[in-house]
Amino acid sequence: MNNLSRREALETLAFGGAGLALSSNALAQTVAAPKVFAGQHQIKPLPFDAAKLKGISEKLLRSHWENNYSGAVRALNAVEQRLAAMLNDKDLPPYVYGDLKREELVRTGSVVLHEHYFANLGGDGKAGGEVLDALKQAWGGYETWEAEFKKTGNALGGGSGWVILAFNLHTSELHNYWAWDHQHNAPMSLPLLALDMYEHAYQMDYGAAAAKYIDAFMLNVNWEEVERRFKNAKKVAAALKG
Repeated sequence: MNNLSRREALETLAFGGAGLALSSNALAQTVAAPKVFAGQHQIKPLPFDAAKLKGISEKLLRSHWENNYSGAVRALNAVEQRLAAMLNDKDLPPYVYGDLKREELVRTGSVVLHEHYFANLGGDGKAGGEVLDALKQAWGGYETWEAEFKKTGNALGGGSGWVILAFNLHTSELHNYWAWDHQHNAPMSLPLLALDMYEHAYQMDYGAAAAKYIDAFMLNVNWEEVERRFKNAKKVAAALKG
C-alpha cells in the first residue's frame, strides 16, 4: 500500500486493476451485498427519436447517451459492488473508502441528472400549464426566467456543469441553480428541468459556441415532462408540510 498513490489505490480497488487486492480478512468474511450496494442500475433508452430534435444532431445525442450517461451507469454499478466488497475489510484505510464514497456521489449525480436531461428533451419547446404560470409569477414573465436560465448556462460555457430549474422544498420556490459538477445541487430541491453544460453535450455540433447549443436545447424542451415533475414536487411539498 505504501508504494501506491492514493489515486492508484482507489482505481485498483474500484475497477479491478492489478497490483492491489482486498485483504484476505475481507475475502474470508464475504457476506451478501446490501441492497444499497447491489450495483444493478439499468441503462434507460432515449425517450425520444434522436433523429428528430431541432439543432442537436443524432450523432451527438447517441454519443452523449452511449458514452457519458451509459458510462456513468456502468461506473456506478462497479463502485457499488466494490463498496460491498469492502464492508468487512477491517484493514482498509479510511481514505480509500472515503474516496470511493466520493465516486459513488459523483456517479449517482451523473446518472440522475442525465436521466432528467434526456427525459426533458424531445418536446416542442413551448411552455404551458401550471409550471408556466409559476415561472411567470416567480420571475415576472417567462422571458425573464428564460433569459436568466440561459445566462446561467452561458456562465458554464467552455467548462462543465449543469443548470437546474428546481423546486426548493425548503422555501417552496422555483429557482435556477448553477452546479459546476454532478455533486453540487441545492439541498431539498427537486429538479424540474436539467441542462447539461459539459462540453460533451454540445462540442460535436457547436464547438465552443455554447450559447447556440443552449438556444437549440430550449427549442426541444419537453414541457409536459417538466409540468409532471412540477406537480409531483408540489405534492411532496404539501406532504412535508402536513
